[in-house]
Amino acid sequence: MFETLTRVPADPILGVSAAFQKDDSPIKVDLGVGVYKDDAGRTPVPGAVKRAEHDLIAAQTSKSYLSPIGNPGFNLRVAELVLGADLAGRKSDIAAAQAPGGSGALRLGAELVKLARPAASVHVSDPTWANHIPLLGSAGLQVERYPYYDAGRHSVDIDRMLAHLDALPAGSVVVLHACCHNPTGQDLDLAQWSAVAEVVARRGLLPYVDIAYQGLGDDLERDAASVRILAKAVPEMLVAVSCSKNFGLYRERTGLLIAVSASAEQAAVNTGQLGRIARTIYSMPPDHGAAIVDKVLSTPTLRTEWTTELASMASRINGLRTILASHLTLHTGGADFSWITRQRGMFSRLDLSPEQVTRLRDEYHVYMAPDGRINIAGISETNVAHVATAVATVARAG
Repeated sequence: MFETLTRVPADPILGVSAAFQKDDSPIKVDLGVGVYKDDAGRTPVPGAVKRAEHDLIAAQTSKSYLSPIGNPGFNLRVAELVLGADLAGRKSDIAAAQAPGGSGALRLGAELVKLARPAASVHVSDPTWANHIPLLGSAGLQVERYPYYDAGRHSVDIDRMLAHLDALPAGSVVVLHACCHNPTGQDLDLAQWSAVAEVVARRGLLPYVDIAYQGLGDDLERDAASVRILAKAVPEMLVAVSCSKNFGLYRERTGLLIAVSASAEQAAVNTGQLGRIARTIYSMPPDHGAAIVDKVLSTPTLRTEWTTELASMASRINGLRTILASHLTLHTGGADFSWITRQRGMFSRLDLSPEQVTRLRDEYHVYMAPDGRINIAGISETNVAHVATAVATVARAG
């Protein structure tokens, strides 16, 4: 039976990580996979998360199944974290289902859309996270792109984006990055979010917001402002939440799918459908990460500690942006890289061709995604000069 199968090409991001692991050079630098790193290059577990995990394990008396929609405390508290005070007025209109990571949440939402409107098209930003199209398209949805990033100006091409959205038929799904856009780091400002919300509401589009980095851009409140602007403007929306980065729970696969519904009755229907979809894919979600998040968010001392740690992570990333921009300007002889400092989150995308990215890897042991996306958190004061020199040298050579 399986002789008909062929080899799968290496994942463009995971392949970078695998190549980095095999490199024995003492000067190698990993700017590929999107995980937070500290000054020593480690991906730490936040102290508040460690303490919550310790307490949970000590008190745990059973590992029985959850329901298909998951941990109710986690679902409620993460929905509150994302939607904020705006949740209070619409709590009965919210359907929420825990999922295996943000990716699982995205897939749950895609399956719900496919069930409700099989012919719906899904529109993602150009560029977008590499896994958006496979995740959504594998549910059987038609995936298209809308203009987003102007690489020449290193800014959002808001006019073309709005014009594209304004021409979409009612019922189209629009995937939006809430903050810390992946792969560019270039976010909409509040005025632009309001303009998007107006078009989406007027055209009867369904916003599907991916929020994977809340708290790692500016802060927890400002990073969720986009979601809240949209929630006030539209009767329905989907929100896929990941706890991988801001809670350091990568391998625990902890995510949430929120369906803001037009009524309490529709929310109940959506909850039942999400449970049925989950049951047919993976049956029950894993509880460990969700229980940790619930514990952190429901315990005032742990929540305060986590918020402080998260703010420190965001501050470090934004500081690294300034350091990197300064070194790139220095080593390129004065070129303007100030746009890196205006972006937010862990990612930025350098103006490099795939061939130049390969040269950086082979000659300078600097690893990044083939499209020039870099993980800012992989920069440090000890490697930034090497990275900047390598990038400048390769860029000059063309």
